[in-house]
Amino acid sequence: MSEIINLRKARKTKARAIKQSKAEQNRIKFGQNKENRKKDALLKSLKEKQLDAHKIKD
Repeated sequence: MSEIINLRKARKTKARAIKQSKAEQNRIKFGQNKENRKKDALLKSLKEKQLDAHKIKD
């Protein structure tokens, strides 16, 4: 005979697995640590300053 399973628990575990996989994909897609965000913001501001310094003034 086959094993008796609780369908409610099976549905919940399946939903949990789907949520975990989606969360992992989002961590890869959107996740950056604080140090990298600060570094990117600093580089962006430096590039903007450099670009502003090279503008031709009328």
